Amino acid sequence: MNTQVVIMAGGIGSRFWPLSTPEYPKQFIDILGCGRTLIQLTVDRFRGICPVTNFWVVTNAAYVDIVRQQLPDMPVDHILAEPAARNTAPCIAWACWRIKQESPNANVVVTPADAVVMNPEEFRRVIANALAFTERNNDIVTIGIKPNRPETGYGYIKCGGASPQGEIMSVEAFKEKPDLETAKQYLAEGGYLWNAGIFVWNVATITDAIRTYKPNLAEDMECMRTDADVQTIFPQCEKISIDYAVMEPAAAEGKVYTHPADFGWSDLGNWASLHEKLTLDKDGNGTVGNIHLYECKDCVVHAEDAKKVVLQGLDGYIVSEKGGQILVCRRSEEQRIKEFSQN
Repeated sequence: MNTQVVIMAGGIGSRFWPLSTPEYPKQFIDILGCGRTLIQLTVDRFRGICPVTNFWVVTNAAYVDIVRQQLPDMPVDHILAEPAARNTAPCIAWACWRIKQESPNANVVVTPADAVVMNPEEFRRVIANALAFTERNNDIVTIGIKPNRPETGYGYIKCGGASPQGEIMSVEAFKEKPDLETAKQYLAEGGYLWNAGIFVWNVATITDAIRTYKPNLAEDMECMRTDADVQTIFPQCEKISIDYAVMEPAAAEGKVYTHPADFGWSDLGNWASLHEKLTLDKDGNGTVGNIHLYECKDCVVHAEDAKKVVLQGLDGYIVSEKGGQILVCRRSEEQRIKEFSQN
């Protein structure tokens, strides 16, 4: 099986300021304090699925040198530099059109660069199952995470019936991020999964789907033959997510399936999700760096570059230091961090 992996790595991670900045966003940072950045961990979890020469990264043009530094074994011409941010549909379309030129029979996995997976062995098992399915079928598989709480920050997948091929199930509908009551209802009903934004398909399936549902985008891709074409055409592509462009109309026609999974996934979108993934002390504090806490509880502290941080008497705070910028903020006020960073 010829498997190619596309990593989407163009985001700026504004909710993790000051740790993540537009110049050096979270996907390129060792945010868990484990010695590997998020994009390196993403590559690591595909070990055995495909060689590093089969990886592609779509990123902002400003981050190409960072990608080359952090993934030195990846082919340089597999780093696709977006001249403008156009959401996930143009990003994925560009990578898949390029893959089709090199490997017209490839199976493709598309994944964000900034998610965390705590059980990579189970992740590989699920991805291998999905790849086996898309090698035999001209359908799309999305990875659905079994929910363990009524989360309002994720989109949901409503499952249909089981397919005749193992754990994979049909998709009845995609649901927008719900309010709390709706999320509780989804959990009570069962049959709902979190949408992890991880997709598996063969390259012919996705290029045909884009031609069907977004012919204007397909036409743009056909015209992008040179670097100069990319600079001119890509910034004019319709700004639309792959969910709206392809997944929802394809699901309505019964062409989308999901693989329920439980491998310790988090999109690591904010400080609350990082707190969940760090090893906590007896008082519920999660830390990265040389941190010394006294009478503190339920805090998340990330100051890897600081020589030493001493905190006393904090209850439910985020503390972060990076490049001389310091944030001290109540965890309950986390949604204001983007606002704070712009002042």
